[in-house]
Amino acid sequence: MNLTTSSLDIEQARFNMIEQQVRPWDVLDVRVLDVLRLVHRESFVRNRFVHQAFSDLMLPLEHDQVMMSPVVEGRMLQALAVRSGEKVLEIGTGSGFIAACLAQLGGQVTSVELFADLSDQARNTLEIQGYSDVVLETGDASQGWNDRHTYDVIAITGAMDYLPESYKKKLNLGGRLFVVLGSEPNMVATLFIRAAEDSWEEVSLFETSLPYLLGSEPVRRFSF
Repeated sequence: MNLTTSSLDIEQARFNMIEQQVRPWDVLDVRVLDVLRLVHRESFVRNRFVHQAFSDLMLPLEHDQVMMSPVVEGRMLQALAVRSGEKVLEIGTGSGFIAACLAQLGGQVTSVELFADLSDQARNTLEIQGYSDVVLETGDASQGWNDRHTYDVIAITGAMDYLPESYKKKLNLGGRLFVVLGSEPNMVATLFIRAAEDSWEEVSLFETSLPYLLGSEPVRRFSF
């Protein structure tokens, strides 16, 4: 696919992504599949990689950041099960694609990005694509995001060595949090559900690999 590809070819590529990559990876939630059809992934990909917009790949962004692969995006959205009107916090805006998907599912989305230029680019794309209600913030959220709000859904789009307790406590009762935890080669996509005031259910979803959220890398230990 290139910048002059016809709309018919783009829609066929989108269909193939959903039916040949995402659905076979156990993403069966009709709402999620519909969102992946409706949100134009190619509009969030950097121009030099637009021909790979529907490939089963992580795609590069500035500052060595990435867009997650479509299958991981689909599994994350399915696990979070966003309902209309829920308050959603995304950590790692990146291209803005996941924020758009969360908003399309009906979430009231706040998205935090460390790099101001990425946030600015995402804001521009989101507005062009009609997602002007997404609230974008800039800051370091690697150890938590102290905005004094709690959320029904939290999506962390970079891996972490461990999940800070502050994030668990930002979940409302029944709230869900997705994060990839661990270190190579043992990273696991994990869902946390706040079952009670002081109780969280932890569900291991699948093994994967994802670049670390900056500031959340494992501490290097030296031996002598």
